[in-house]
Amino acid sequence: MACFLASAFLLVLQTYAAPPELVQAGFDITLDPMDLDTGPLANISGDVTTSPPPGTSKRAPHTIIIGVRKGGTRALLEMLDIHPEVAAAATEVHFFDWDENYAKGFEWYRDLMPYSYPHQITIEKTPGYFTSALAPERICAMNSSIKLLLILRDPAERVISDYTQVYFNRLENHKPVQAIENLLVRNGALNMRYKAIQRSLYDVHMRNWLRHFPLEQIHIVDGDALIRDPLPELQKVERFLNLPPRIVSSNFYFNQTKGFYCIRSDGRERCLHESKGRPHPAVNSTVLQQLRSYLQEHNRTFFRLVKRTFDWQ
Repeated sequence: MACFLASAFLLVLQTYAAPPELVQAGFDITLDPMDLDTGPLANISGDVTTSPPPGTSKRAPHTIIIGVRKGGTRALLEMLDIHPEVAAAATEVHFFDWDENYAKGFEWYRDLMPYSYPHQITIEKTPGYFTSALAPERICAMNSSIKLLLILRDPAERVISDYTQVYFNRLENHKPVQAIENLLVRNGALNMRYKAIQRSLYDVHMRNWLRHFPLEQIHIVDGDALIRDPLPELQKVERFLNLPPRIVSSNFYFNQTKGFYCIRSDGRERCLHESKGRPHPAVNSTVLQQLRSYLQEHNRTFFRLVKRTFDWQ
């Protein structure tokens, strides 16, 4: 009932609100066009024709990959799409975090899902959900028992990856760029208004999700482990989603040129788009240590919240 009442209220909200903890610090997690991942989305089982396969329908997602941005969400979704009982949405929908989309209603959202058979589960991923103030309550209003997937990586490395994506997006759009040190530090102190840092405060955002969902409904994928060896992490996801074990080691091969694992499925081989896995810039060691030191306390708080630890520097 609480989720239902919240949804009625949220439908009339017209402005984005940051989590209370971030508002107090003057943070803003909203996206601008240069933040968006502009790489093409290939090989996902979304619709390519207007005629649905017999016996299929469009259904609300059974699980959602809620983030985190630059944590490995695209890799996770493409790897899960190997599974014959998974139907993955082709695009990032931004239904629960963008007011203009949420106002279009649930039928609009469901129509963006892929056609699926009754034995399949539908998955969508929008990394912006994790850092959205409104997404947890809105998703709870849709389905309070939904299973959520959250993929995280070392938060300092995630900051640098976030910068790298925006850096290349700006170059491609002939926009001015800045050195990462100039964004991370202002007047000798960490720039807490830098959105890439805000997104790596995992404990702040996790508190918001745990207000609406029990921890048992949120499975955290170790993004660093997924990069090193995909299969064990994917097997954990299969178990969490009650899927029969169908993903096997032969579904992956290491691409020496790209430096990461690619996918082998249905007689085809494919790698993530070239925009993925870009080399990170070298960061001034003093600035990097300043960033890591600041994130350490947030990491410890996050570990307590989720009752597990990660091998983050």
